[in-house]
Amino acid sequence: MLDRRFIRENPDAVKDAVRVKGISLDVDELLELDARTRRLQGELDHAQARRNSLQKEFRGADEARRVELKAESEELGDQLKALRDQLGKASGRLEELLLLTPMIPSDDTPVGPDESANVVVKTHGTPPSFGFDPLDHVELLEARGWADFARARKVAGERAYALTGQAVLLERAMHAYALAVLHEKDFTLISVPTLVREDALTGTGQFPAHREETYAVTADDLYLAGTAEVALVGFHSGEILDAKQLPVRYAGISPCFRREAGSAGRDVRGLLRVHQFEKVEQFVICAADDEESDYWHSQLLGTAEELLQGLGLAYRVVQCSTGDMGAGKYRMNDIDTWMPSLGTYRETHSCSSLHDWQARRANVRYRDAEGTVRFAYTLNNTAIATPRLLAALIENFQDENHRVRLPAVLRPYLGGAELL
Repeated sequence: MLDRRFIRENPDAVKDAVRVKGISLDVDELLELDARTRRLQGELDHAQARRNSLQKEFRGADEARRVELKAESEELGDQLKALRDQLGKASGRLEELLLLTPMIPSDDTPVGPDESANVVVKTHGTPPSFGFDPLDHVELLEARGWADFARARKVAGERAYALTGQAVLLERAMHAYALAVLHEKDFTLISVPTLVREDALTGTGQFPAHREETYAVTADDLYLAGTAEVALVGFHSGEILDAKQLPVRYAGISPCFRREAGSAGRDVRGLLRVHQFEKVEQFVICAADDEESDYWHSQLLGTAEELLQGLGLAYRVVQCSTGDMGAGKYRMNDIDTWMPSLGTYRETHSCSSLHDWQARRANVRYRDAEGTVRFAYTLNNTAIATPRLLAALIENFQDENHRVRLPAVLRPYLGGAELL
């Protein structure tokens, strides 16, 4: 959500953001509603002040004057009701449009309709070469009895999976590794609720635009969150933090659920695109300062790279285009990890700066050193998300005997074993 005054003063910038991000929003309608609500509020305030004045005059008036005052007061009552009704309808529609208004992207964001316009800014590591015919992760998992896809789908339908045996331990080790690294960086480790209320999803920016991607538990008016970020934003909604508390740094771990609506036919094999997964998420609330936000963006991105380098996986960093970055993003970088079975890189991390776009929706504020209450800035990035990164790991480190060489950083969590 953007500040209404900013929209009024920068309509062309907002219209340009709507255009390059592919958002369906009539900015002129928004501006007209903004002007109408301000006018109606002014009329309402004036009418209410007049009615209050009449009530004061009524107490000292004679009988004839009281009759006049009562008639005018009743007329004002009808006017106030009409104005409140008009203001309520206009404000409701304005709020709907404000929730669709995108953040202005950074000046260096590539302009394009989708991921085809993303720009590779860094490549690290060398994809492995095999002296044998490597298996893809599904073949390898099934060959070793490390997953049961058929029975999982019998229970839960397509895009379901069940890890078994040592693959379960490996997945847990990957998350333990990420949590240990973030703990050393003074992030607060936190396991968050997966069931969340609608206002938490609205505050994060998942609703209203991405409602179709979210599982609803209608009997309880709850939803299954697709990322720990939803709860982490919601934790501080309606709060005023002290500047001394910033930056707030969380490492949130949770199961995540996504319907993947609109992705039929894409990446349906194995673990690449599933409805339920596990993730450790990095999340930061910082002061409303562009340089401070840029610093934490680089830190979150750097930590994700550090984790991948520790795992020994080849990856590339891309700068996401306006059409691929989402409505709330000021800047966004994805990290794509090498997948041998696909012969290409696949997205495993997504690092986003949102400035105050989320904080305005969720009402997350802080009091600065001068005592001024301001909306905070928020950022997030994946640390480790499985099972996609698990699939990359076992494909990259398999040997001809269908074993998996374990990265040194994971061995302490697996009893010192070098092979799986």
